[in-house]
Amino acid sequence: MTTTAPPVDSRVIGLAHYAARAVLERVLSRHGVTFQQQVALRPAVVDGPLDREALVGRVVAALKADPADAHAAIGELLAKGLLAADGESIRATDAGRALLDAVSAETAPVSARIYAGISAEDRAVAGRVLARVTERAEAELAAM
Repeated sequence: MTTTAPPVDSRVIGLAHYAARAVLERVLSRHGVTFQQQVALRPAVVDGPLDREALVGRVVAALKADPADAHAAIGELLAKGLLAADGESIRATDAGRALLDAVSAETAPVSARIYAGISAEDRAVAGRVLARVTERAEAELAAM
């Protein structure tokens, strides 16, 4: 365990992100799904059905990805039968919902171990700091 907390900066945030993402990607790879595909599948499961462009917008916003990459991920999910299209409306299939449930079930115990021993207060402080960093970084991106 780290004894001296480093001050939060982009490197510390990035290291935490990539470590947690690597855990998720190991689980996703067992299911034949990429991180970007999972990011596209989640809103269709949770908030769907969604207009195709709205779903693309959600993926672009979440990943700061190129819209063409978001369209590609959605197309791949459609081809795998995890999403279905009704005109411009995209919805998760039963297989898509089952996949997201399976990934969540597999990652839940790992997440519990990762966050074990971190107080609710520390998590709340970290959440506030990261929300502010995200807000400011998105404002900088918008200004570029």
